[in-house]
Amino acid sequence: MTSDTAKQDALLDELLKGYTNPKDILGEHGLLKQLTRRLVERALEAEMTAHLGYAPHAPEGRGSGNSRNGKSAKTIQTETGPLAIEVPRDRNGDFEPQLVSKRQRRLEGFDEKVLALYARGLSTRGIQGHLEELYGVEVSPTLISNVTESVLADVKAWQSRPLASVYPILYFDALIVKSREAGPVKNKAVYLALGVNLQGEKERLGLWIADTEGAKFWLSVFTELKNRGVQDGFIACVDGLKGLPEAIETVFPNIQVQRCIVHKVRHSLQYVTWKERKAVAKDLRAIYGAATLTEAEAALARFADTWDAKYPAISQSWRADWTRLTVFFDYPPEIRKVLYTTNAIESLNFSLRKLLKTRGAFPNDEAILKVLYLGLQRIEKKWTMPIQDWKRALNHFVILFGNRVTL
Repeated sequence: MTSDTAKQDALLDELLKGYTNPKDILGEHGLLKQLTRRLVERALEAEMTAHLGYAPHAPEGRGSGNSRNGKSAKTIQTETGPLAIEVPRDRNGDFEPQLVSKRQRRLEGFDEKVLALYARGLSTRGIQGHLEELYGVEVSPTLISNVTESVLADVKAWQSRPLASVYPILYFDALIVKSREAGPVKNKAVYLALGVNLQGEKERLGLWIADTEGAKFWLSVFTELKNRGVQDGFIACVDGLKGLPEAIETVFPNIQVQRCIVHKVRHSLQYVTWKERKAVAKDLRAIYGAATLTEAEAALARFADTWDAKYPAISQSWRADWTRLTVFFDYPPEIRKVLYTTNAIESLNFSLRKLLKTRGAFPNDEAILKVLYLGLQRIEKKWTMPIQDWKRALNHFVILFGNRVTL
């Protein structure tokens, strides 16, 4: 044990002498608040000394043209509740404290706590009640709104940042959010784009809000992505929205569009009685679970022989979309599931919906952007590993698109 550590331990022992109750440390008049107040006030005194150029009562201060002029009381918000401090003043009134500026009412860390609660889906009123209950901090809804308002600048910078030129896999999907932007509550579509970069890591590319989901707006999204630097992609996995594949190919003509198998199966099962859904799902799995495209075609033919008498629309629908449903057969079995489902973005949407379900309707589109942006940031922290078998997938991309890949 070093001498500095021993001194620190001795100091702690002295401070904690007589400690019998948590309130002695964490309470309104506990040790933690006392230490915080003393630390802040001593730091402000040090700032005043640096500003004046001499220590308190030092002889060189005489005739200097400025001097200390008492203190003013101020209450600031901290993570452990309100804290009353005294801020030194100078006679000329030009002292500008840095640790706690003249108009500052919160110590660093308070805003981060508000934003963390906002990112977890709490409303402004919910955050207000949470802080008051846990920390005894009484803050106004206006203050919370001002804190979260700062997020919009980050959203704009993030939404316009340059992107990589190539994303081997792209996922596009939308979720529905309730908004009171124009008065009555109505549904709005939030468009989300997710990319897998050349390192196999997921990357959120952007989010956009529109009145409804449609291929026309998706076209503007793809155009924006291209203007921000995306020049190519190999596979885009999408749901069954009409016109969406054509919108992608208009902007990225060389990309392969894979219709999400999971969405297709869900749509197919809508035609089926509850009693027979399990059997139909099993026969559909034989199609997309086949080892080769030839085997998948044979499985579809068997499906038609078995079920067309009752549900002819299913096989007809699969045949109509066959070329976009079977792109993944060009790739090794180990990575096919990554390619033929929108699970990557669906799981992202699931996490975002958990944030939204407690919010009801948002007052405006900006509130939607703030919550979803902060939620995306929090979710992204869990993306620590590249996609499984990514090296194998990348090698396959190089074989298929070698002239379009720069590693």
